[in-house]
Amino acid sequence: MIFLKPLALDNLSHFYTWLNDEDVIKYSLSLFQKLNTKTEIDNWYKTLLENKNNDLQLGIYLKERNKFIGYCGICNISKNTNEGEYFIFIGDKSWWGKGISTIVSKEIVRIGFEELKLDRIFLTVSEPNIGGVKSYRKSGFKQVEIIKNASFRDGKFHDKIVMEVMNIK
Repeated sequence: MIFLKPLALDNLSHFYTWLNDEDVIKYSLSLFQKLNTKTEIDNWYKTLLENKNNDLQLGIYLKERNKFIGYCGICNISKNTNEGEYFIFIGDKSWWGKGISTIVSKEIVRIGFEELKLDRIFLTVSEPNIGGVKSYRKSGFKQVEIIKNASFRDGKFHDKIVMEVMNIK
């Protein structure tokens, strides 16, 4: 149904629409709330592509159409603690609620453990993002903490849930 491959410059135009859609960015990076102009998005994406850190960043594509629908990966990878932070962003709303997030999450966990040799992958998710929480649970993530009032959206504070999956050896 999907495949993952490195982000490319030709993916940039999709972000112009996605990052200016309040529904799409509602539970995403706080940074996305501030990127509004084409120049701001261009600069962010250029930095993303030039990232020389140990971050894994992949585009999400539909197999049958080779259509770019989002991106995902593991950032803040620590060689000292063998862990990293998972993220996923499905910008194409027509693919929400179809199980894509769960498929991608399971594949990223596999890559993290088998290829990157991580011991732990964690994430934070906004408590009101019920679909995200369900998807992460289906992908093997377990809740480990709740951070109270950690995010401000829609004019109010809400909690963030910290989840993790461990590589049991």
